[in-house]
Amino acid sequence: MAHKRTNPDTVAAPGGPYSHSVEIAPGARLIYLAGQTGVGPDGSIPEGIDAQAENAFTNLKNVLAASGCGFEDVVMLRSYLTDRAYREGYNAVRRRFLGDIRPASTFLLVSGLARPDLVVEIEVVAAKV
Repeated sequence: MAHKRTNPDTVAAPGGPYSHSVEIAPGARLIYLAGQTGVGPDGSIPEGIDAQAENAFTNLKNVLAASGCGFEDVVMLRSYLTDRAYREGYNAVRRRFLGDIRPASTFLLVSGLARPDLVVEIEVVAAKV
C-alpha cells in the first residue's frame, strides 16, 4: 500500500502543493531529517532565496538518498523563510524538486535562522515502505 494522501471536501482545498494529511503505509520506516539550509557542501552560503533554496533541497535530496529514500517518500515538509517576499522564489525551486509530490506541509515565516545570512530552512519526515 502506498501512503494515502487526503484532502477532505469538508475543509477548504489546499492553497498550494500539499495534502491536508498523509497516512503512512503499514510497516513503513520513518526517517526524520534535520532542517536543511542554503549552506553548500563546501560551507559556503550563496546570496538570495533561489540559490539558498536550491542548496537546501539538494541537501535534503542527498540526506534522503543516504537513507535509501527520495522525495516521493516525504510525508511531511516544513518550510521556514525569513521574509514573505521569498515565497515565490522558494515555491519555484520546491516545484522543480517535488513536482507532483504533495506531502503534508507547513509554511512558516520566522524572524531569523541559526545564522543571519540564512534565509530558508526546510525539514522533512519521510516514510519508506
